[in-house]
Amino acid sequence: MLLIYTTLGSSNIHGIGLFAAQFIPKGTVTWRYHPDFDIAYSTHEIEGMSLPAREQILKYAYYDQDLQKYILCFDDQRFINHSSNDPNILSTPREDIAARDIQEGEELLSDYNCFDNTYFERLGLKTLLN
Repeated sequence: MLLIYTTLGSSNIHGIGLFAAQFIPKGTVTWRYHPDFDIAYSTHEIEGMSLPAREQILKYAYYDQDLQKYILCFDDQRFINHSSNDPNILSTPREDIAARDIQEGEELLSDYNCFDNTYFERLGLKTLLN
């Protein structure tokens, strides 16, 4: 569940991005997994979905190794884009924290590999330019 104000916008990284709608000081918890808010799916549940639904879930969900479930963020957190070079958000499967001060209007970026090392393989992306 997002704990800060954000907005969606056009991203220079990829498609739609998540942007800060407020100043976010370094160390601020920006998002936290909440089981009553974010939706958790087992592999079996996803396999039982229609192909379009399955593709949508796998595109926006992350895999939590501890829970052994795919987590689909209910809110706009699912639009946070990846940056392995300069993430301003430090991510774990259960919590995101601002790595530095983030200015209002700045895109929030996370290194997906820090919380889901299966994402790029799952989507068939062998190399990642960003």
